[in-house]
Formats: sequence, C-alpha cells, structure tokens
Amino acid sequence: MTGALQFPDDFIWGASTAAHQVEGNNINSNWWVREHADGTDIKEPSGDACDSYHRYDEDISLLANSGLQMYRFSIEWARIEPEEGCFSQAELMHYARMIESCRAHGVEPMVTLHHFTVPRWFAAKGGWSNPSAPDLFVRYVRFVLPILDGVTWICTINEPNMVAMTQGGETGEDMAASSLPEPSEKIARIILQAHLQASALLRQDKSKRVGWSVAAQAFHAMPGCEQETSDYAYWRETFFFEHAAGDDWVGVQAYLRTFIGKHGPLPVPAEAEKTKNGWEYFPPALGIGVQTAWNLTGGVPVFVTENGLATDSDARRIDYTHDALLGLKKAMDLGIDVLGYLHWSLLDNYEWGSYDPTFGLISVDRKTFKRTPKPSLTWLGQVARTGMLNVPRP
Repeated sequence: MTGALQFPDDFIWGASTAAHQVEGNNINSNWWVREHADGTDIKEPSGDACDSYHRYDEDISLLANSGLQMYRFSIEWARIEPEEGCFSQAELMHYARMIESCRAHGVEPMVTLHHFTVPRWFAAKGGWSNPSAPDLFVRYVRFVLPILDGVTWICTINEPNMVAMTQGGETGEDMAASSLPEPSEKIARIILQAHLQASALLRQDKSKRVGWSVAAQAFHAMPGCEQETSDYAYWRETFFFEHAAGDDWVGVQAYLRTFIGKHGPLPVPAEAEKTKNGWEYFPPALGIGVQTAWNLTGGVPVFVTENGLATDSDARRIDYTHDALLGLKKAMDLGIDVLGYLHWSLLDNYEWGSYDPTFGLISVDRKTFKRTPKPSLTWLGQVARTGMLNVPRP
C-alpha cells in the first residue's frame, strides 16, 4: 500500500547546473589552466562539456516540459571579465538570452554569480586570499546587474565553505568532505565580505531575494567526540550558516555524512553502499542539513539548491531522491520554512576532473551532445506537477 505526502502549492521544484561543468571551453578560467597544466592531477579536461553554452535553450525546454519550474545556473565570471577590467558586453548578452529563455519556457531562473571557477587573472592575484577580492567581485556583479532586472532569486556564491577548504577554489569539489584540506579562516572571512557587499548592492532592488548556498555535511559525532565534532565543523560549515542570518534565504547542498572521531573524520565504512564518487549513500543527509541550516541561521528560510546521487542506476537515483524528499518533508513538518528543492544535476556533466560521476536527470552523449531524459526526470517532474510524494506503507 502507498500513501502520499503533500508539499505546499507554492513549493518550487527545479534542477541546477554550473557554468564550467556544462558550458564547455571556459578557457579564461583558473580551472581550465589547471586542467591543461603540465603534470596536472586532473583525470580529464572539461573540453566541450555538455555544450550548454550553445544548447541552453534545449536544456531549459527539457526541464520545463518535465514539470520542473526553476533552473539554477551560474554566470561565468571568466567569460564576463576575461582580463582584469576588460568586460565583455557580448558575453553579458549571452546570459541575458539564457534568462529570457527561462521566461519563454515558463521557468523561474535562479542565477548563481560564482560557482567555484574564477578568471585566471583573479587567481594570479591570489584568488580569494587577496584582501581586494571582495571589491573585484562586486565590480563584476555591478557589471552583470542590468541583466538581472526582474530576476528574483540570486545566489551570490556557491559553497563558500568548500572554497575556503580548497584554498580559494584552486581544487574542486570532487573530494569527499572527509578528505579535504584544512579550511582557511582568512579566505572564509574575505569571501564573507564579498557576499555581504554583493548582497547589499543586489538588495537595492527590493524585489530581489538574495542568499548563498552552503555544503551541509551532516557531521556525526562518534561517542564522546561531541566537542571535537563541533570544533571540526566550525570553519567547514557552522561559520557560513551563522553568517547567513541576515539573508533572504540560505541554500543547502546535501549529499553525504561524515563521522568525526577524536582525531578527525573517519573513512566511509567498508560495508556501506557507495556512490560513483565514493560517497556514502545516505539520503537523510538532506533533512539533517536543512535542520542544521535552520538552527544556525536562527530561522532563515531554506532553499535546497543541490541534492543528488552519482550513479549509473537511475532507479537508485529515484530511490535516493524519494528518501531525501521524505526527510525534507519531515523537516518541514517540524515548522522549518523550506522554499523549494533543486536537484543536482539537470545534466550528466563535468564533475571537477572527470565525467565518470553521473548525477544527471538527463544523459548527454559525449560526442554528439544528444540529450536523453532519464526516467528520474519524468518521476521528479510528476512530483513537481502534483506536489505529492508517494510513500510506501507496510
């Protein structure tokens, strides 16, 4: 037998991508440099990616036709400002056309202004460790501002906690939280200033709803390790949620959990089911992340900006998403204000060093770029159309 859980009528359903991971040929970014450096540690370069730079309208159409209502995508700073102080009006108009495509298909855009990659000139100046970084970022945001007229939902910075842990974006998010290097307090504080300054600029338009998205890592304390876990989490998660307290919303991006012992994170148990990128299969991470965000921000509305599974089994993707949504609805029933759910990712894309981890609701042929929607897209679109999640009952 089955029952059903009903999500609110105004709950927003959608999917997310990031420019470098889907557009292709982002040649002026720091990641392109790293991909092609002598002796690089990158398995394979991004190359043409999904060619979404040219095929975005098809992608948005597939999203809309499924029943999803929002497309979160990022503007690539390295395209907008390929050299310091040299801004491209043509590239700006490209992203304006993406926004117009969303509107033409009846899709609400959520625009992310920074998703890991930065212009190579910015990286050469020290990236996010440079005290002038906030001013440089706000100058870029000011140039982009005209095309954001009428865009309500703005994400300033994607996973600033991961940026701080990867020393300013020089490495990717393909590593599990347990294997990331020590976070940089300096970068955390600088990127916070960038967020605050950009948010103040954006909020001059009172219709805009501005926030940033944080990677929620579902830290689990081993017995007797509560203080160690709290200390470990502070610069990896807590700081970034606490400083979202004044925002219009806070993004939660949840995939996994990490156990913390006396000497730090523990490896994923050998017996645990693992995803294609080595993370533990753990759908409850989403509900835990939403509750963490709500508690640490003091009740800022939550938007799930990423959640998904790297797998070759689309049936398992549906299982994971179903159970993640079940945990999300339970958190909402506790009184947490959750605005919407955006799946990662719309497409099988470039996952920071490899095309192997397939997160997409749509597969992409690596040679022809043909899009093939998966059953998971149809399934999630049906949940979006009805607002109902079927729940097995004994």
